[in-house]
This record gives sequence, structure tokens and C-alpha cells, in this order.
Amino acid sequence: MAKMKAIQVSAPGEEYKLVHVEIPEPKQNEVLIKVQACGICHGDTLVREGHYPGLTYPRIPGHEVVGIIEKLGSHSKYWEVGQRVGIGWHGGHCCYCKACRAGEFGSCENSLTTGLSFDGGYAEYMIGRMEVLTSIPEELTSVDAAPLLCAGRTTYGALKSSNLKGGDLVAIHGLGGLGHLAVQYARKLGLKVAVISRGKEKEALAKQLGTHHYFDSTAVNPAQELTKLGGAKAILCTAPNSKEMAELVNGLSRGGQMIIVTFTNEPMQLSPAILSRGNRSISGYTGGTPEEAVRFSLVSGVRPVVEVFPLEQAALAVEKMMTAKVHFRAVLKMEGD
Repeated sequence: MAKMKAIQVSAPGEEYKLVHVEIPEPKQNEVLIKVQACGICHGDTLVREGHYPGLTYPRIPGHEVVGIIEKLGSHSKYWEVGQRVGIGWHGGHCCYCKACRAGEFGSCENSLTTGLSFDGGYAEYMIGRMEVLTSIPEELTSVDAAPLLCAGRTTYGALKSSNLKGGDLVAIHGLGGLGHLAVQYARKLGLKVAVISRGKEKEALAKQLGTHHYFDSTAVNPAQELTKLGGAKAILCTAPNSKEMAELVNGLSRGGQMIIVTFTNEPMQLSPAILSRGNRSISGYTGGTPEEAVRFSLVSGVRPVVEVFPLEQAALAVEKMMTAKVHFRAVLKMEGD
């Protein structure tokens, strides 16, 4: 059997290891993808941490994948060898459960997660299910397209699902891999944007990306600054800091909503009165569709700011992502692509 290079985790807590494993064969309703680029996402670290239901080992992480269909496991009207496709966090659904019958595939009772339920894109090849593939337009490079499949899907979807209307003030908490895309989407959706980040070093880039206001949380009270502007109709939280998120609730306008798209296990502490006084709300969001985010990004000109790494440097890329030293989204690019 032919071999491929891949980055694998053999057990919880183990390091990312470069291995040579057999190239998998696609089965019914599956395709074999020759990976061209794979974005690095915080969710990938669940493989090392082991905190995911049903996770088995060894496992290859990666759920922001773009590549070329190399082989079909069964006939398809829609997919063919040579097409460039993407696959994101949602890796498959059963089509039969109550959620699927309601069209809520992301809530499928038997849903699969790319790079967790099955091997992902930290490899030269991977298997993808046909029902979740996204066609990647020629105008987008594979490196640019990869982060849109998760970071783009999540931030664009969160803004679209909110009660925001043109001209409303939205605050973006954090200017990293998620936040820098959220700023661009917010501007293209006709919103007034305020960025909240630690330090002054990101202010120039925030302005370049289109923000109207920048608040250094180490120098000012962001909630008070938002209140001076009339309060934010929405605050999109992309930075995993529960204390800061709780303090920002006071910066919401009446009827405003805080939308959390980041992952942290730290509890938020706030008085329920802060919510009830202003009819405010807090919710989490993991929805959105990769295809819609890709289409919108293409026509609006939204692009991720990326730092590219070879497959062999996946561990370094993950470390830089986790320590907020990557500028702004790390992407693995395969040799020859």
C-alpha cells in the first residue's frame, strides 16, 4: 500500500508526531482528498487533551481542509475527480434523525467532527464524506480558503444570526485568528465596528481591517467606552478570557446580545441583574455553513491574514496559535501545492 506523511497523536497528552501511514481508501459516500492546505484551529488541541466524546487513537487532527478529490468511493452526481473541495468542523450527518429531518444537520444525533471523529487534514491525504464537501472557487487560493471553513464560517455565521442591522455598533472582543475575520465581515455587512484588544500594537492593523474604534483593554474600560457610544448592539467574543467577557456585558445596549464563539472552561461570573436591567442576553454560537462564508468572502474581498508552515512544523504552528504569536491564522501548506 502507498504511504503518506501525517501528523498524528497516539494518546491523550502525547506530542504531535510525524508518521508515515497508509493512504486511506474511500468507502460509500466518501472521497479521497489530496490535501493542499489545512488551517490550524484551537479545536484541534482537543486531540491532545482528549476532551471529546468518543475520541479514539491514534488520531490525525485538522478540520480546515482544502484539497483535490483524488478518488471517489461511490458514484456522485455532484463530485468528480479533480475538483477542489473543502471540509470544515462538521464532518458528516446521518440524514435520518429528527434534527436532520428538520434540516438542522449541525445538530445531528450521529454527527461526525473532522479531525476528531475521524482523521483530519494534518496529512497529505484524508477521507471526506460527500454530504459535507464545499466547492472552492478558483479565485481563492487553498491557503486563503482553508481558514474560511471554520474561523470564517463561525464569525460570519454569528454576525448573520444576530439581531444586528446596518449601522448598528458591534464590538469584536479579541483580534486574533477569529477576530480579524470578524472585523472584515462586520464592515462588509454595513456595521459600525469597535475592536477590544490588549495593548496598542494591534491598533494600526485593526484600523487597516476597517474598525471604527479601537479600545486597549489595558488602558481603558472597554464597557464604559462602548456605553459612551450608545452601547453595542452585539459583542462578538473571540478571545478566551471569561473575566473580560463578563466585564464587557455592561457595554451592551438595551436589548443587546453577547455572542461567544471562543472556547474556554473558565466560568463567567456576573450578576443576573446586569442582564435583566437592559433586557440583554448571552449565547454561544458554533453554527454557520462553510459554503456561505466562502461565497461571501469571495465577493466581498474578505481574506484571512495567514502565516504558512510546512506539514513537518505542525507542532510549532499549534504552539504559536495557542500563545497568540501567529499572525493571525496558521495554515499548513503541503509540498508541491
